[in-house]
Amino acid sequence: MIVRKISSDTNLPASELPAGLRLAALVLRALLIGILVVVMVHVSSPQSETIWSAYETPGDLVRLALGLIACLWILFHFFKFPKDAAAYRTWFYLGLVAVPFALICAIAVW
Repeated sequence: MIVRKISSDTNLPASELPAGLRLAALVLRALLIGILVVVMVHVSSPQSETIWSAYETPGDLVRLALGLIACLWILFHFFKFPKDAAAYRTWFYLGLVAVPFALICAIAVW
């Protein structure tokens, strides 16, 4: 059996990726993460009128704490940039599909 190795450019460093693809992937990634944070902040906000009344209801306090932890986790990953060409391509293709869906969800939740 002859095994043929197929060469691919997925192991290329990000610096050898076309600038347009890298920029589009970063913009789509930023939009997706931003929309997710906005939706999480809105969903985790207290049901009462102000944030200071979250202490009155334990459910509101738990929702607020979990939302804050999730937003901080997502914002932490926002500043970790992809390292290779395959990661940029993944964010590009994922962003093309996920950004419109996340935007629709954000509009529906609001």
